[in-house]
Amino acid sequence: MFINARLGLFLLLILVCSVAAPAQQDKPVVQPANGEIYLDVVVTAKSGPPVAGLQQQDFTLLDNKAPQAITSFQALGGSRAPIEVLLVIDAVNTNYENLGYEREQIGKFLRADGGRLAFPTTLVVFTDTGTQIQEEFTSDGNALSSTLETYMVGLRNIRGSSGIYGAEERFQLSIAALEKLAAREAGRPGRKIILWVSPGWPFLSGPRVELDSKQQKQLFTNIVVLSTQLRQARATLYSIDPLGVADIGGRTFYYEEFLKGVSKASQVQAGDLALEVLAMQSGGQVLKSGNDIAVQLQKCVADTEAYYEISFVPPLADQRDNYHKLEIRVAKPGLMARTRQGYYTQTSPHE
Repeated sequence: MFINARLGLFLLLILVCSVAAPAQQDKPVVQPANGEIYLDVVVTAKSGPPVAGLQQQDFTLLDNKAPQAITSFQALGGSRAPIEVLLVIDAVNTNYENLGYEREQIGKFLRADGGRLAFPTTLVVFTDTGTQIQEEFTSDGNALSSTLETYMVGLRNIRGSSGIYGAEERFQLSIAALEKLAAREAGRPGRKIILWVSPGWPFLSGPRVELDSKQQKQLFTNIVVLSTQLRQARATLYSIDPLGVADIGGRTFYYEEFLKGVSKASQVQAGDLALEVLAMQSGGQVLKSGNDIAVQLQKCVADTEAYYEISFVPPLADQRDNYHKLEIRVAKPGLMARTRQGYYTQTSPHE
């Protein structure tokens, strides 16, 4: 679904301005004085569970292809790991007919293993009237399942006559909701796992969409802000499509065209802010091929069974918002590492 020419460009400019403005006004999170960056690294073979038992010498960290010294290393995993889970129910990008099944499956996930959750978890219910975040985290899945039933997730107010089938509004609401979560979690210690149950929001990109330089600069600001906030929050984002195989179609793998990090505004497309793109760039996963949402959620949480916390001090930055590509290599054959794919430079030690 693509935006049509001038009207679409005008609406897109409005929405990116409205999202970018509040994001830049948030109080910056205090980071280590030396600008140290922490990465949460999951190592796997082509298939199978995360691999445990690796040592610091098994890893090589590259920043823009240049090897960097690892300043700290921890092997973590299991229920004692310093992790909190945020489970997002997206009622903006999921149609009403599928919400019942989605809530049933999420309840099944929460009640598994007698309702004993691996990590403190909270619910986030995202609707077009606002984002409700349960303040307290709990490991009692039965209690969370009961809480979920009390939320009244009704029909969306965004209708087909609003914009291009509501695409601009849904995009705007979605980016603002994710930015709100990231900003909130950046002030909390430890690692965060964000499980976003959604088919994803509109890409607003395609051959019929051309952005001018002002629009690209606004979108680039959005990208930098979200990337930095997710990094500061130590948040790994997962995209779980509740429609599963029913959603197989043209957009299923379209997000892969936007996975390369954006280094300058002139390269920007709105698809660079897709849920699936942000998830992969954060070191998470995109799950689209299964209809059992409970199993998909458990697969995401299984990433925490074994992982590695690695930190490094990035090269000094002489200006803001330069993109640095990150890569982790594992010395042992047949293994691959998944972590945050890049970061944007910040010149202040407190940003």
